[in-house]
Amino acid sequence: MSVTIKDVAKKAGVSPSTVSRVIAEHPRISVATSKRVKAVMDQLGYHPNLMAKSLVSRTTRTIAVILPKPAEELLLNFFFYELIRGVLAQLTRAGYDLLMAGGSNEQEELDTVVRLVRGGRIDGLLLLYSRSSDPIIHFLRKENVPFALIGRSLDYEDVPSVDNDNVQAAYDATNHLIAQGQKRIGFVSGPAKLAMTQDRMTGYTKALAEAKLPFKEGWVVEGEFLLESGYRAMASIMSQPEPPTALVVIDDVVAFGVLKGLAELGYRIPQDVAIVSFNNIALSELTMPPITSIDVGTYQLGYTASQMVLRMIQQVEITARQIIPHRLVVRESSLRTVTYN
Repeated sequence: MSVTIKDVAKKAGVSPSTVSRVIAEHPRISVATSKRVKAVMDQLGYHPNLMAKSLVSRTTRTIAVILPKPAEELLLNFFFYELIRGVLAQLTRAGYDLLMAGGSNEQEELDTVVRLVRGGRIDGLLLLYSRSSDPIIHFLRKENVPFALIGRSLDYEDVPSVDNDNVQAAYDATNHLIAQGQKRIGFVSGPAKLAMTQDRMTGYTKALAEAKLPFKEGWVVEGEFLLESGYRAMASIMSQPEPPTALVVIDDVVAFGVLKGLAELGYRIPQDVAIVSFNNIALSELTMPPITSIDVGTYQLGYTASQMVLRMIQQVEITARQIIPHRLVVRESSLRTVTYN
């Protein structure tokens, strides 16, 4: 016979309504009473009906992460796993569940968010990227839904967000190559509509301008955050009459494709082409040669963003925009002094 809420109340020496308030985490229940009731629940093996609890409290204890592209594409990038690891660490600690959702295009993503919000299935959301004129952000603001953005909104300065200083990060990456004596530096970019791509392009061009080095449109290739994107970019960028001798690459996984494409074209890394990338995923130090990369604190981005959403749900005041520091991790792919026998 299953354990009931009355059994818990009798064993704990409280009323059934007190047990219900403990389950709902009512603020008027003392810490001592809450601990005693929860200990009895564990002892008796009582598990509250979460659906019933959500009807009473009008909460689901579920946060959604909205994937910015089809899941099968996103899951090919190891950056995502580290980001979600940070998100899960914070949500699990707070007793919340994670729901991942998305769509194959921007309209499907918006439809998914509308369905989740208006269907009362979530308490808040995390967005992994921001586009210009992003309809999802417009909708969430209108509906007053707790949400945080990993990145920067191009439309609203007050959107709760966790980000890196991507202008400075790309500036640092480019200046590292300049310090190695590089003068023809290209950029393998991400989707142009993303705020991150725009900011990193700004940092790249700023460093070139300050060093009085040339910027050439043929040295910049736009793509996706996929290995194949970096691979394809090399056929275009290295076919220029005067190709670059160094590349700033938007993402480590894209850089893996760049390495493959350059090798097939007969270029040596770093003797012929030097590379600096972003995210510093674990595999970056296992390539040949190991890739110099900007560590953006991926785990901390996810952890801090989910913490921000939880505080908004609890109506705790937050800092609207938080910046996670970055650091340059220098490896062989960018060093002109590297020699091989």
